[in-house]
Amino acid sequence: METETLAAAREIDFSLLALFLRATLTVKIVLVVLVLASFWSWAIIIQKLLNFRTARRDAEAFQQAFWSGAPLDELFDRIRMEPTGANERIFVAGMVEWRRSHRQGGGFMPGAQARIERAMDVSISQVAESLTGGLTFLATVGSIAPFVGLFGTVWGIKNAFEEIAIQQDTNLAVVAPGIAEALLATALGLLAAIPAVIFFNKLSSDANRLLSGYDSFATEFAAILSRHLEKER
Repeated sequence: METETLAAAREIDFSLLALFLRATLTVKIVLVVLVLASFWSWAIIIQKLLNFRTARRDAEAFQQAFWSGAPLDELFDRIRMEPTGANERIFVAGMVEWRRSHRQGGGFMPGAQARIERAMDVSISQVAESLTGGLTFLATVGSIAPFVGLFGTVWGIKNAFEEIAIQQDTNLAVVAPGIAEALLATALGLLAAIPAVIFFNKLSSDANRLLSGYDSFATEFAAILSRHLEKER
């Protein structure tokens, strides 16, 4: 009898496709959701890695141009129409407000320094929103994917026990397919969650470092403009 049971178990197809096709509708929905979440997570991860690399390259290029000693007005006139990196957008925002604050007869309007800093802060906020976009989804997948997979596992095991009760047979050929289908949901849940958590932490750290660099540049640029304002008063 044991030999016959083992032979029957060997004949069962345990490939991923077969396990999916044999699963109940609820478990299939769980598996599809987890696979889609995993693909979406990887799309966000790859896109963010590329964006952050470009942002670091643009920041380095702009810092070299900014601190090269060339007049700031020339740099502004060159990049004002098509600022590429975040530093350039912050710089343009500050310079636009700087020029708007000039009076026709000379000097500056009252509160120019505060308006310039506010304009750069708005630009930094827009950059921050762009940098952190999508990270919430990674955090969500990392938090709930294991529980979604666990739900699929519990549901699959429930159906396996129901099949045992219906057939009134507990041999391996009856139990193994249902258990395997159930555990597949947990495996996919972990497969979706682990990369999402790892890269959420990494990308959040990278975004914070970039934003810290933008804040530092805005502070330095505001100090430079403040000195010019003091001279012209």
